[in-house]
Formats: sequence, structure tokens, C-alpha cells
Amino acid sequence: MIEIYQHQKSYIHLLNTRVKTLFTLVFILCVSLSPTGTWPAYLLFLTVILAGIILSRLSFKLLLIRSLISLPFVLAAFPILFTAPEPHWQLSINEKIKILISQPGFERFISIAIKSWMSLLAAILLSSSTHFEELLSALRKLGLPKPIVSILSLMWRYLSLMIDEGRSLARARDSRSAGKSNVRTIGWRAGVTGKMVGNLLLRSLERSERVYAAMAARGYTGDPLYRTSKSFTKGDYWILTCGVMLCLLILAFAILSQ
Repeated sequence: MIEIYQHQKSYIHLLNTRVKTLFTLVFILCVSLSPTGTWPAYLLFLTVILAGIILSRLSFKLLLIRSLISLPFVLAAFPILFTAPEPHWQLSINEKIKILISQPGFERFISIAIKSWMSLLAAILLSSSTHFEELLSALRKLGLPKPIVSILSLMWRYLSLMIDEGRSLARARDSRSAGKSNVRTIGWRAGVTGKMVGNLLLRSLERSERVYAAMAARGYTGDPLYRTSKSFTKGDYWILTCGVMLCLLILAFAILSQ
């Protein structure tokens, strides 16, 4: 099964999972609610997440590479550069081609990029310092309905199965086109890829039916199984309260300094 968790002996890894989960949700919410262009507040939020990375003793390079998954979401906001209102900057590529870039749109685009990246980095830090089973248990203890927890659990496990099936299809393709892949056209590659995707879907559906039949034969009733989560201590309450208050204070500073 896919495992994002990175083992380290750190304070963040030993922290109660529900504390980490609640703080991450509050952090993401506060970052998302921060007004556009409040750069000092963004810097304070970034300081908080960097402090968490240092305390977790995880590789910043690894987390940075994983956070690059936010690029597609940032590119979705790219048209704001050209559709936002005046004033505009004129970017001259040559004498005939000139592009108008909105100054408010540029500020909004950079703000969206920073907030998306910090939010995703916080989520990656949580998943990298917490076992997925512990995270599911924390979500259930926090009141998330059982069906949603079951869907998340099965989705995570079936994703691993789909990756295994995809690797098998890739090996089969390579063994049948050895020495010929360099002379094939882009159209041929696209056709093969499309057939592989369709085949992957069919094989995943068939395998999921076999897996569910095996689970039902072993007594699966639809209720998710998860690890026993740690009970809240007085120290956990204090840590969570201080973390939430810090995020709210930064948000209030961002709103008042707008």
C-alpha cells in the first residue's frame, strides 16, 4: 500500500493525531480566509509551517518536491492576470505583440499561489508525520461519518492496487515493443496509452469485485477498522488551544492590516 508517512523521532510525530489534524484544518482555513495581498500575514503563516517542518525533522527538500502538486491548481488561476480590471502593465514581446497584464490580477494570482502552496504544504506535513490509519481514526473520533471514513480508507487501498495494475500494463507494453518505441509516432503512443487506460479501468473493476468478495467472506460489514487513538490530555488541549489562537491572531492581523 502507498505510504506517504516518513518515520522520524520528533515531537510532531509523537503529537496526538487529533491535535495535528484539527490544527492543520484551522491553519488551512485561516490561510484561505486571509485577504489578498496581505504579505506580512503570509510571512507569519509561512513561519508557522516552517517551524512545524523543523520540529518534525523531515526533509524540507522532500516536502517541497511533494508540494509541487499544487502547480496545476495555481495554473487554473492564470487567466486572472489578463481578465482582472485596470490598471494594466504592458508587456512587449516584440513590436507587434504586446500583452496587457492587470496589476490587481497579478497581486491576486500571487496570493492564490502562495495560499495554495502553504495549505498543501501543511497537509503534506500532516500526512508525512502521521500514519494513514491513525489519521482515519482521528477523523472518526472528530465526528466524520463512518461512510466517508470507509470511502477514504478503501480509496487509499484501491489506489495502490491501480498503481500495481498500471505497472503490470507498462511492463507488458515494454516487452511487446522492445527496440521499437523510438521509431513510433506520437499518434501511436497516444493510441497505446488510451488502450492502456481503458484496460486499467476494466482490470481495476474486476479486481475490486474479487477483493470485496474476499472482504465479505471474512466478515466485512462496511464499518471501517482503525487503530485506537490516543485520548486527549491536558497538554494536548493547551497545545491545540495555543495553535488555534495563533492562527486566529494572524488572520485578524491580516484582516486589520488590509
